[in-house]
Amino acid sequence: MTKTFSEQEVLTFARLAYQEGNAAFGVERDHCALLVIDMQEEFVKPHFTPFWVPEATRQVPRIKRLIEMCRTVSIPVIYTAFARTHHYLDRPLAGPLMPNRYAEEDAAWFRDGVIWHELAPLEDEIVLSKPSYGAFYDTPLETILKNLHKDTVIICGTLTNFCCGTTARQAYERGFKVIIGSDITATDDPAMQEPELQVLRKGFAKVLSLDEILAQLSQP
Repeated sequence: MTKTFSEQEVLTFARLAYQEGNAAFGVERDHCALLVIDMQEEFVKPHFTPFWVPEATRQVPRIKRLIEMCRTVSIPVIYTAFARTHHYLDRPLAGPLMPNRYAEEDAAWFRDGVIWHELAPLEDEIVLSKPSYGAFYDTPLETILKNLHKDTVIICGTLTNFCCGTTARQAYERGFKVIIGSDITATDDPAMQEPELQVLRKGFAKVLSLDEILAQLSQP
């Protein structure tokens, strides 16, 4: 006999996955690369632009702890920055039509992609300039990860529900295991943080706190 499902059963199943779901893979340190998403001056420097994310500024010390741990255990650290690339001709055409654009945007913003000084990359660390939200869109990130023999990405940075979340989805679709930090990603509206994490938790990533990530990475 074919099983049937009530509306309440499917709702309960969905809510459980959103709130308590845990992707069924372990964190293997040697397989990981850290992606530090868009921790650049436009988002992190207080009062600098209308795109400032105050929570991202507050999270700098925590993200720095993760970066230092990754360096200590030889996990590659890869930075991204939303910046001027290819004379802006590689950006999605509909971008300027979106309501997240500031009406009086200064052309100097999002041009050089300067990483916040407290999280400055080392000389041998990669900084990818990207033209849109996701770090895989029109960048060599997938090739870089494959050449590094890494199949798992740890994501921190900003914004959770734009660049971090889009990168997580793109990584998932390319066959990577995704770990996203619940308290080392930030949004411009704190009310949007948990809803985005719930979606990622259900279908795209393992969602862990910084302490949980550090505990996993401390194991050989």
